Amino acid sequence: MSTHMTAACVDRYGPPSTITIFEAPVPEPRPGEVLIRVAAAAVTSGDARLRAGRFPRGFGVPARLGIGVLGPRRRIPGAVLSGRIERLGDPSAGSQSGFSPGDEVAGMTGIRLGAHAEYAVLKLTALAPKPTGISHADAAGALFGGSTALHFLRARARVQPGHRVLVNGASGSVGSAAVQLAARAGAEVTAVSSSGNHPLLRRLGAATTIDYRETPLARLDERFDVVFDAVGSLGRAGGLRLATEDGSVILTAASLAETITARGRVIAGAAPERGEDFATILELVARGEFDPLVEAVGGLDALPAAHTRIDSGRKVGNLVILPDAAEFTDGIA
Repeated sequence: MSTHMTAACVDRYGPPSTITIFEAPVPEPRPGEVLIRVAAAAVTSGDARLRAGRFPRGFGVPARLGIGVLGPRRRIPGAVLSGRIERLGDPSAGSQSGFSPGDEVAGMTGIRLGAHAEYAVLKLTALAPKPTGISHADAAGALFGGSTALHFLRARARVQPGHRVLVNGASGSVGSAAVQLAARAGAEVTAVSSSGNHPLLRRLGAATTIDYRETPLARLDERFDVVFDAVGSLGRAGGLRLATEDGSVILTAASLAETITARGRVIAGAAPERGEDFATILELVARGEFDPLVEAVGGLDALPAAHTRIDSGRKVGNLVILPDAAEFTDGIA
């Protein structure tokens, strides 16, 4: 195996054109980690925000202090991938972890980033086996939105059959996953998006659809057991106005103040990156019970165009790149 790889680079905040392709050393896995040859990697709204230095309200200064003042210190972006294990950081840990070189897996890299490359390193706790019946592209596309919606709906809001759930921003990665998982839990889902996406959202399980341009949520005279804001346009006050007296408000794109003050019925923060949650989502995909809504847009050189799509606000579902399609002849798309 070569000691160098092709990877994307973001070394300063700016527009999509700031993304470049360069040669980088192949990362070394430490004990508790594995080196993955990347077959597919998701391109998320989080990737676009990081590239632009565009952080939720109130997070600008602390984010730049932690991540990088003029550009991200971790120059290779990307946090969600599917691929094949090349080697373990501790070769003797294979039998204990259940993973071995050659296994096909999917997972998330956390704050280490690095998924938009031919190779990346993941923690053993943040990956799951990829079922043989699904493609690497579908696996990579499913994880971020799927695991985020799963955590907030199942573990935090505890959605039950018969609950009325409003999903704001229902056509994106997290929103489309929330529609599907809430409907699968037996909830009656109202999905908010532009009207062009309404047929898709009804196919995913929405009982009712709302075009936010024709019916602003500020004028909506309904109440819901769970208000799931996937885009940050509702906020705490708007969510509580739409929730029942004991209903939950989920803010997945909260401001710093909303995150700090979230308690009781208001839920915010980041979802954990857990292999067991990834395995749950991947199994639903394999059974045909969860549609990751994936569009494979090309290799690493397609990243600027993918970021431009995300910045436009017109992305539906999940965009995926294929950093090394020639290496993976099966299961890419």
